[in-house]
Amino acid sequence: MKKKHPDYLFISLLAVMVIIGIIMILSAGSAMALKNTGDSFYYFKRHLFYLFLGLAFFYFGMNLDLATLRKRSFLFLTVAFLFSFMVFIPGFGKTMGGASRWIDFFGISFQPSELLKVALVIFLPHLLVLWEGKKIVPILGIVVIAVFPILLQPDLGTTLAIVGSSFLLLFIAGIKLYYMGIILFLGAAAVTALSIASPYRMRRLTSFLDPFKDPLGSGYQIIQSLIAVSSGGIFGVGLGNSRQKFLYLPQQYADFIFAIMCEEFGLIGASVFIVFLIVFLTRGFWVSSRASDPYSSLLGASIMSMFAVQAFMNIAVVIDLIPTTGLPLPFISYGGTSIVINLFAAGIVANISRAKR
Repeated sequence: MKKKHPDYLFISLLAVMVIIGIIMILSAGSAMALKNTGDSFYYFKRHLFYLFLGLAFFYFGMNLDLATLRKRSFLFLTVAFLFSFMVFIPGFGKTMGGASRWIDFFGISFQPSELLKVALVIFLPHLLVLWEGKKIVPILGIVVIAVFPILLQPDLGTTLAIVGSSFLLLFIAGIKLYYMGIILFLGAAAVTALSIASPYRMRRLTSFLDPFKDPLGSGYQIIQSLIAVSSGGIFGVGLGNSRQKFLYLPQQYADFIFAIMCEEFGLIGASVFIVFLIVFLTRGFWVSSRASDPYSSLLGASIMSMFAVQAFMNIAVVIDLIPTTGLPLPFISYGGTSIVINLFAAGIVANISRAKR
């Protein structure tokens, strides 16, 4: 198939997102980097390293043959699924904070759940086209099997992001609302059961409902996040002038970087960012809707659904709309695996925009 130029507006919006992330990590991560390593630019420099690696993956994704990608999608999912179990193998897996979510290769940590997430995003559109939107039960079964190793790690946040983006993809694909309602009910029941069965998740749920019940324990992080958000006021305290980043707010350069953005740029700055994020997502969905074939169209929608769900969950956690999930804000938060995988996925969307309709 003859290729044209990629959608430059989508790439420009993505570039701005990446630049915002660079600026925010430089600001939000300086205090923690100085404490942990003695170098206030440590996280900034590591983020730049992974960013350059991610740009190479972006270029690779933009030049992939999508027909070949579709043929290899099941193999990709299988490899990612097997990698997800490697976190439990001594010598390979790395445990931090009671969770086994990383594989350590010669000092470089890799999070296989991010790979599994994008592998499923690529494979589900293939099934939807192959089965013409039917056989919903087998599709849901594949999603459940795929997230099983992620639940064992345990990582309920990534599980919810995968399930949420899969749900949104099914909705876009035109699955009947009757089935969507059943899926939503079963999903809510499963999340409730998982939360009740785990003391760790139960503490997160209770701290979400009333963080001030345990302000120095389970409620500490969300309280500090709300302080950061409210301290920004209308116009913010200015770039680099955050007080919460000085070891008050945990994960200030990663999962809670949006709280620092609210503090430094205020309500107006945060609102502008959210509007810009919506424009970026809308452009991605628009590019997908004009794809040259059904698989490419659903593939683009699947990737953008992944970005949209994860961004919504991250921002909702920061302002205490949902319990803490541990999900980064796409293209903004610090995180080696996430920025590389997200740029690869964005490259696929740019690739879709190149195909003649």
